[in-house]
Amino acid sequence: MTKRKKNKSTITEEQSANISEQEVTENNSEQETKEAEQEVDEVVKLTAELDEAKDKYLRLYSEFDNYRRRTSKEKLDLMQTAGERIISEFLTVLDDFSRAEKSSDSKDEVAVQEGLKLIAQKFENILQSQGVKLMETPVGLDFNPDLHEAITQIPAPKDKLKGKIVDTIENGYYLGEKVIRFAKVIIGN
Repeated sequence: MTKRKKNKSTITEEQSANISEQEVTENNSEQETKEAEQEVDEVVKLTAELDEAKDKYLRLYSEFDNYRRRTSKEKLDLMQTAGERIISEFLTVLDDFSRAEKSSDSKDEVAVQEGLKLIAQKFENILQSQGVKLMETPVGLDFNPDLHEAITQIPAPKDKLKGKIVDTIENGYYLGEKVIRFAKVIIGN
């Protein structure tokens, strides 16, 4: 009987070992399944995030491309019509020149000269309204290469005019604070 009891106890131990191995295997299998499901869920989640990021990128790229095209078109339109306002103001000066030309046949020199002075004044007023200012270059002013362009040098009539402006050939102009045409001057040597 003791052998049987031993056999029964051995069988029971073997069975319990088999059962615990099965449980461990089942637990491992369940854990592996859970881990696999978590990995699949994580992959699905990451794939969805990637798709969302790609979609956002494409939309942003499209918006930027549209913005770039729109601003390019606006720049082109602006460049084509930028001078429209000033040109329309110059047309009135052109009309005045036409009238002065017709009246020059009258041989009244005083009236023609007066008309030309009025036209010149009107032209200057239009330029001033657009921000154009005359650059002052009086005789005796120090030469400044940032503002003046030296055409030639002549012997200075006085010693105090050496290296200074002796005469102005063409006036210089500012547009706002920027020099748009340098004054062409003669310098004393």
